[in-house]
Amino acid sequence: RTTNPIESVFATVRHRTVRTKGALSPKTAKTMVFKLVQAASKTWRRLKGQTQLPKLIEGVRFTDGCEVVATSSTNAA
Repeated sequence: RTTNPIESVFATVRHRTVRTKGALSPKTAKTMVFKLVQAASKTWRRLKGQTQLPKLIEGVRFTDGCEVVATSSTNAA
């Protein structure tokens, strides 16, 4: 088992297609892979913090899920 969601889905597809090798045409193989991924997607969880995605795309830095605010430090003489 793996916690990587992409590896997890492709592992399911790989296990099913290896067992049926030789019995599939290219069209039926694509259909089977599509249906396996579609079935696996039912167990996927939503991302938390979807409101933060636009900030992330803009390049705002986050540390441990919190936005890092740059502060300017000036020393008084």
